[in-house]
Amino acid sequence: MTSAAPWWLPGGHAQTIIPALLGPAHALAWRRERWTLADGDFVDADWLDPPAISSASSANAAAARCLVLFHGLEGSSGSHYARAFAAWAQSHGWALVVPHFRGCSGELNRAPRAYHSGDHAEIGALLAHACQSAGVSRVVAVGVSLGGNALLRWAAEAGLAATERVDAVAAICAPLDLAASAGAISRGLGRWTYTPMFLRSMKPKALAKLVQYPGLFDAQRLRSARTLGEFDDVFTAPLHGFADALDYWRRSSAKPHLHRIHVPTLVLNPLNDPFVPAACLPKPMDVSSAVTLCQPRHGGHVGFPAARFPRDTQALPQAVMDWVGWAHPMGMARSRHG
Repeated sequence: MTSAAPWWLPGGHAQTIIPALLGPAHALAWRRERWTLADGDFVDADWLDPPAISSASSANAAAARCLVLFHGLEGSSGSHYARAFAAWAQSHGWALVVPHFRGCSGELNRAPRAYHSGDHAEIGALLAHACQSAGVSRVVAVGVSLGGNALLRWAAEAGLAATERVDAVAAICAPLDLAASAGAISRGLGRWTYTPMFLRSMKPKALAKLVQYPGLFDAQRLRSARTLGEFDDVFTAPLHGFADALDYWRRSSAKPHLHRIHVPTLVLNPLNDPFVPAACLPKPMDVSSAVTLCQPRHGGHVGFPAARFPRDTQALPQAVMDWVGWAHPMGMARSRHG
């Protein structure tokens, strides 16, 4: 990602907001599957099959052409970056699946929990479901923002075993230091734009969870939460086994674990991302030899606008998948000829 941002779109905030508002315009024919998890809960996974494939049995024949995309906080298959990767997959003959984290598919999940940035066990389970559904042993996995941090945590925890499940991993704009990102999004413009946007969807889902499980948390504290830190303190942390928000952020951040990754991994973080302060980004000595750090000057938070055309969103998926071809050429060869 070396191209300069458009002159008419300066700064990380503009490069974050405008691409998200415009995004790809074309319609996509998603095919939904419901996966049952070990605890009896479910996730909904949206598949986009290659153009010539219209059934699950045919999709299984596309064995090596499978890309799994993990979305960000309150994201979905409708997010602009998911549609951008879907357009790339369609034009290159890949199947793509977007597993929705619990509660993000439009239907409230069943269990007394939701999803969080460090849920590496959940990532492992979803990758296993994706491989089983596609009839493959390994996939290429991409995680965006929260999904990127969780994916990196899984890669670190899995160690060498990760190479049995994925050919390559890419994390885009992952908040590798969750405390630093929580602070950044709660200050200045972030406090008045991004934070209210997230809380508008997170609070109602949390309160619906309270109807399912009365007494699960303090409803008044949740209603009065004005920052993501306050929300995490009353909801995310206790529901997922953390003492408080600080404990959650410390134990879930991927940055301290990047030296334990063995699978080819791209960690892409623009220096002007308003969610991820440049000062907290990892340096080469913080990561293993399997990890490639890419820290371009521009891009915002999952924006990466094209130089001339706001709806041209292929720069990001093309760059990521070009890296996959460089980092794991045999995997790309299988996908082209398998």
